[in-house]
Amino acid sequence: MIQIIPSIAIYNGKCVKVPPGDFEHAVVYGDSPLDVAQTFEDHGIRRIHLIDLDGAKKGRVVNYNILQMIAGYTNLDIDFSGGIHTDSDVRTAFECGAKSITAASVAATERGFFSSWLISYGRERIVMAADARAGKIITGGWQQKTDIDLMELIGYYYERGIKYVKCTDVGRDGQLQGPATDLYGEILARFPDICLLASGGVRSVEDIRKLDEIGVHGVMFGKAYYEGQIDLDDLRPFLQ
Repeated sequence: MIQIIPSIAIYNGKCVKVPPGDFEHAVVYGDSPLDVAQTFEDHGIRRIHLIDLDGAKKGRVVNYNILQMIAGYTNLDIDFSGGIHTDSDVRTAFECGAKSITAASVAATERGFFSSWLISYGRERIVMAADARAGKIITGGWQQKTDIDLMELIGYYYERGIKYVKCTDVGRDGQLQGPATDLYGEILARFPDICLLASGGVRSVEDIRKLDEIGVHGVMFGKAYYEGQIDLDDLRPFLQ
């Protein structure tokens, strides 16, 4: 059964949705990050993806306090991402309550360093983000294009024992046009042993069901929930 992992993106201390790489047009949602997290927990959600957008933009973690608050007032497993670049960032994230961390820029540009995290902290706690547009990796809060091939990057870490890979088709994120099921199917065909976390474009429970059918391990979504297209009560069949 696919794992349901709602996203909470934080910018200027608020729960937001940001168009890919466009921080000036962030859409602010009314509830505080803690309120949103508690709502998820009340509906049977067990894991969330907490994104420090301030950290992603600045290249250093900013919102440790919100991570610590959610960890202190819920029993959720928190996957924390955004601005994680150093060993100190990783250690502090875990000390503040993260169950796992997700890193994108370091994984793409400092492969030896990121590989050392897999050894030091274990493959259960380190998630590699492979976010791409037209098959090329995008880093730095989706502001920096690269020439790194998506499949090549996944393959590099696949050979080194990566377990969890989050993949976002950046062009679909926030568009509510459906997830990149063909892309995810191709990834799973080439790298059958990874636990793939799909993100971007999810608009309905039916989309989640289709991702489950092709073998995706977990699904992350945000906008579809915040704008009322996914009702948490309708996710109960996936939460048993």
